[in-house]
This record gives sequence, structure tokens and C-alpha cells, in this order.
Amino acid sequence: MQFLMDIMCILIKMIDGVSRNKNVQFREPLNVTVVRGEHVAIIGNNGAGKSLLADTLLGYYPLCKGGVKYGFSSFPSDNLVYKNVQYISFRDIYGSSEANYCYQLRWNIHEQDGIPTVRHILGNDIDKEENRLLLSSFAIDTLLDELVVALSSGELRKLQIVKALFEKPSLLVLDNPFIGLDVEARCMLVDLLSSLAVDKKIQMMLLLSSCKEIPPFINKVIFVDSMSLRGEYKLNDFRCNKVELDTAALRKSILSLPDNVTASSGAILKFNDITVKYGNRTILRNLSWCVRRGDVWLLRGANGSGKSTLLSLVCADNLQSYACDITLFGRKRGTGESIWDIKKRIGYVSPEMHRSYLRNLPIKEIVASGLFDTIGLYRRPSASQIDACRFWMDIFGIGELADSSFMRVSSGEQRLALLARAFVKDPELLILDEPMHGLDDYNKARVKAVIEAFSLRKGKSVIFVSHYDEDVPSTVTNTLELRKEL
Repeated sequence: MQFLMDIMCILIKMIDGVSRNKNVQFREPLNVTVVRGEHVAIIGNNGAGKSLLADTLLGYYPLCKGGVKYGFSSFPSDNLVYKNVQYISFRDIYGSSEANYCYQLRWNIHEQDGIPTVRHILGNDIDKEENRLLLSSFAIDTLLDELVVALSSGELRKLQIVKALFEKPSLLVLDNPFIGLDVEARCMLVDLLSSLAVDKKIQMMLLLSSCKEIPPFINKVIFVDSMSLRGEYKLNDFRCNKVELDTAALRKSILSLPDNVTASSGAILKFNDITVKYGNRTILRNLSWCVRRGDVWLLRGANGSGKSTLLSLVCADNLQSYACDITLFGRKRGTGESIWDIKKRIGYVSPEMHRSYLRNLPIKEIVASGLFDTIGLYRRPSASQIDACRFWMDIFGIGELADSSFMRVSSGEQRLALLARAFVKDPELLILDEPMHGLDDYNKARVKAVIEAFSLRKGKSVIFVSHYDEDVPSTVTNTLELRKEL
């Protein structure tokens, strides 16, 4: 009877857990207990070990010492992780199980056989009354007939959370749940999770890179740093580390780069009354826009308003650009230019780019691939190009990871590598679509400083997308806000 009582009060208990895999191992044995009723936030900087801790607690890695006990149910047959846990990892939104996924797929495959819709992914559960309310509260009910590949990163994140809740798990684990969500959607998610916490229908474990995002229903904080467990706290007792970053050296290094743009004025991008449709759905309607050299544009809009679609037209990733009146770098689209002529003048990072970049290559090769606009490195960089790669890896603080495998570093470190990839050829136009997804507060401050310094250089133009006001560079000169078509 004592055993059953213990199981009922303990959800997860790890004692002296040590992983067998030395590539994914904490510095010392772990001792962690999560009891019934606790909603946990695992907090730490990029590369600290947050995902590793969650993966280890859920039994994803074999242990060479110690063990993990679960108390999901008093019935042994139901006391299994896969029956009681729904885990939405960072990889689920920025990784694809399809080996042939490429980031252009979202804009160029529509109404074709074999591509699942939202309705297909959710299955028959959408007919249950409580689930219909959930779909409506998260604005998924209007997307049921959309192809999943066509969803924005924010819409995809909402779909994943709704699908996980349909399963009614004992424990819901969310890795950076708020990334990709607009302000309204973030408030909806906090309200939804808070109501679940109050009703005691589910326990939650959130993996967060910023302590500013800890929702009020969390009652336990586990702090990890440098692959070590640093402490467990009640929410009111946990204090965020103050971000201290000297940006003067970064700014000086970037501003000292030689100018490589001959003209400092003139339009580099013109959209003249463009409209983009997919089937019966209009994404952009009658949009005119002009970006001049030296402009720093902030692109705003709710999830699904067409921001990434608009940028795909600029980057020559969307075939509909040929049907639109678009001029890039002084040349109208469809007059004989190749997509490589366009791409060589643009540095680009986006959620779609992160999702498609599933190459188990050293970080230095990932960065170098930006010199040639390829997914992977297929030619040898020159000595000067190698120097440029080293420069930008140091600028983004990942110089020590140069020989590390891209697929083995944290998602935040991957994002820094992709940012270095976007900057490495010192482009005329930088397109940064949600560039700070998954970054901790220190790295957000670093990236923001880098963008601000870069945009002060002669003839450099930037288009910046973010749902977070605090991430917006101070050098922004213009704002374009898109509204979702109904």
C-alpha cells in the first residue's frame, strides 16, 4: 500500500541518472523529482541542457546508472511514458521527418494528392464538442481544409499544441511553446494552459530560454546551466540573471568591414499592386511596396497574414513572383534573370530555412554554405571566404562550435549558425524572418546589436520580422503591417 501511495504523489523521479551516450551527458548524476500538481519550467541558456534534461526524464536516453520512476497511474500496464506524455519539441516545428522537405515546398505545392490537410492530421477527434471549442479558441477551425505544409510557423505551432491536447495526456511537455506565435496567440495559449492548470486536468513542463516567458501557473523552476543542474526553486524565489553584454567591440568590428556596395540610394525592391492566391485563399491583395538602399523595414502581421509568403517572393523561392509586377535590384522578375542572380545579393534566415536545414555537417560548413546559397557545402571556400566564416562565427559567439555537428548542438546554437550563414557573404539585403526564435536573453541582445551595427553600414538594407517588440532593432526606419485576409 505504501508503494501505491508513493506512486500517486510522484509523477517522475530520477535518482542518480547518468546517460550512456557521452555526446549527450550531464556533468554529474541527476536527482530530480516532479510530484503531482507541479507545473514545471526548465530554464537555461542556449546549450545549457534543457532539452537533454527533458529527454532524459522521459526515458529517451538509456542510463548507465540510476533510473527513472513514473507515477502516471496506479495500474502498471498504463504507467508508460508514451501513453501518458505528449511532447512537442523544438524539432517538431523546425524539423521535418520527410527527407525530401525543402523550404520552398510551402509556397509551391498546393492542391496536390498526398499532402495532408489540417483536418486529416487531427482526425475524427475534431467532432467532439470540447475539441471544437479548443479549435475555435485557437483559430484552427478556419484552417481545417488547408494543407499542413502551407501553414505559417505560428499556425503550425498552434496546430501541434491542439493535437497534443486532443490526446488528453497526463503530462504535456512544450519546448519553447511561445515562439512563432503572435501577441494574441501567446495570450490565448497562456490563458488556455492556465485554465488547464486550475482544473487540474493535466500537468505541464515548459522548456524556456527566457525567464520572462514563465507563465504564472508555473510553481516549480528547474535551472540548468552548462550541462549541470543548478537548482530547483519555487517560482517566487527564482530570479533571472541580468543580461550584461558589451556591444562596443561587436559594433566596431562590423562597422570596420569594407564597403562592398557602390550605390547608397535608389530602390532595390518594388512591388506594384501584387496579389497572391492559393486556390480560394487570398494571402496578399493589391500590395505595393518599395524598399530603398539603406532602409531598415519592420514587417509586422498576425500569424497567417502573409509575411513569409511576401518574403518568399523577394527571395525567388515562390513561383508566383513571375505572375506579379516585381522589380528586384533594378530588374523586373521574369526578364531572364536566374534565381541565383537574386540570391547572391540576399542574406536570409527564417523558420522555414531552419526547418529544412537537416544536415549533419560541422557548423563551419553550415556557415560556409551561405557563400554559395546551398543547403550543404559542395565546393571548397577560398582562404578569404574561410576568414569571413570565422569572423561571423565569432561575431555570433559560436567560434568554439566550428567543428561541432549541426544536428548535435542545441536549437538556439543552430539558429546562431544560420544567422552567421545569412551574414557571411556581407549581402546588400538582409531578410531576417523571426531571427531570434529560441534564443536566450543574452543571445537575443547579441543578435540585436549585430543587426543594428550591420544596418548602419553604407547601402545595407534590412527587412526584419518579429512578434516581439523588444527584439526590434533601434535602427528601423519604416514599418509595413500586413492584415490577414478573411
